[in-house]
Amino acid sequence: MHIEHLLRDESLGLRLLWADEPHLRQEISGVTVTDLEDPARFVRTAEVVLTGLVWWTARSGRTKADRFVSALRTAGAAVLLAGEETHGAVPDDLVDACRRHGLPIAAVPAHIMFRAITDTVYLQQWGELSRHHALPENVRVTLSRLLAQDAGPAAIVDAAFAHLDGPVAYVLTATGRTVAATAAAADLPTRDAAALITTGTAPPRRNSRNSSGAGLGPGLGRASVTLPVQADTDAVSPYERWYLHVPDPDGAPPRMLHEIAEVLGRCQEIRARSRADEDRAVRELGALLTAPDTDEAVLEAALRGCGLPEEGPYRVVVAEVGSGREDSAQGALTEAAAHVQDTAAAVGRLPDGTAFAVVAGADAVGETLADAWPLLAACDPSDPLHAGIASPAAAPRNLNGALPEARYALTSSRATTPRASRLTDAASLTGLETLLTGVPAEVRAAFGRTVLGPLLDETNASSAALLQTLETFLACDGSWARTAEALHLHVNTVHYRVQRIEHFTGRDLSRLYDRADLWAALLSRESPATNGRRARSSTSRAR
Repeated sequence: MHIEHLLRDESLGLRLLWADEPHLRQEISGVTVTDLEDPARFVRTAEVVLTGLVWWTARSGRTKADRFVSALRTAGAAVLLAGEETHGAVPDDLVDACRRHGLPIAAVPAHIMFRAITDTVYLQQWGELSRHHALPENVRVTLSRLLAQDAGPAAIVDAAFAHLDGPVAYVLTATGRTVAATAAAADLPTRDAAALITTGTAPPRRNSRNSSGAGLGPGLGRASVTLPVQADTDAVSPYERWYLHVPDPDGAPPRMLHEIAEVLGRCQEIRARSRADEDRAVRELGALLTAPDTDEAVLEAALRGCGLPEEGPYRVVVAEVGSGREDSAQGALTEAAAHVQDTAAAVGRLPDGTAFAVVAGADAVGETLADAWPLLAACDPSDPLHAGIASPAAAPRNLNGALPEARYALTSSRATTPRASRLTDAASLTGLETLLTGVPAEVRAAFGRTVLGPLLDETNASSAALLQTLETFLACDGSWARTAEALHLHVNTVHYRVQRIEHFTGRDLSRLYDRADLWAALLSRESPATNGRRARSSTSRAR
């Protein structure tokens, strides 16, 4: 289908505002509906872009229009269809921007629903498909309508396999979470699902039953097929990717499964774009969490806007990936929160770009996230995924305090295992050693240098001996005799060395507070990642 074919459809009433003749012969690959000011990462090459112009305002309209059209041109969009309902007409600023950037533009009358245009494009595309396609034509038409209606994966799977005789099929995430399944499919344990995605082999057959009480469908103990669902990687993170899993591949031709996987890919992209349009409420919540003295009534309203209850408890989580991609960290938290069943969650980014989540509930949230973290880490082993989770916030007014607590736990996670994924619960930082892991490395190093001073001077031959004596003396709880025994020294020598340590550091080793300062300084010399015992103790679970 070409642009000119769409413009000639009298039922749509599209009015061409600007285009060069060659543009009209460009083939259309699909349709995207968006009102984002910068839609580039959600638009695919040769797509029709529909916009209601909600993003455009008369003030700074020329700048916004130019930015919007430039993004579409960069993404390779075929044509822009702008709705007239919001502003009564398509702004001249937008037409001028399209002319400058060489992007065809047409007006959509106020009485025409965008869905009518979407239906027209996809029905035409399905009709033009080769007769060699395995899916029956009526199924393809149904799937096209479902996509136009923004249907979810459950509806897509039901419609795609409805013409077969009781098939078993699953849509799984990379972490093994079941997104959708046919009616005959048994419940599939998360770890089994993650294993078959990783290895491509089905788990051993089990005596399990699905939620309706039916026995396990055929083929879980036989060879199976697992197809990756291809979706735009800019819209879908590695942690959220879908897979179509069919335990019994004899039940459907391979070509049919590939067609269904393609439809599911389109479904996931549409859902990702819809989520991006809904991120505003979560961004507002994130801004309130970082603001001092946030009014509780305003915070409660923000929680409602994100679908969260007005009453606690809540768990706040922050995350980052080693590559620094904020969208990947947000995707990881989105998938992690989805593992927590029967609760609400809001996932987005804080004003500084850090990915965060607020999850309703307390009891099972931390444990569920800890169980899911190795599965998330396996999605992209080359990119360490670190996160920190705060202790339960009993009420909305406690959320502002929970956020810095989660950030501190994130710093601990990153410092403890910088090259391996880790989730750290702030409640597990129960000792001085673990507490220091949340202090930035530069601050720890500066504290160690300030407190220990000359004892760190490597050019002084006696410094190493004094440092060893200090560490042993503190480890022996200030016992002169045990220190002497451990170092194979005379007690008088230990006394002399301790006096020298006190002279260089200005601390009195007979005082508890000074001993604590010196012990903290000794611990601050080393990176937590280099000390196996301390690394394991910095979280509630070793990862």
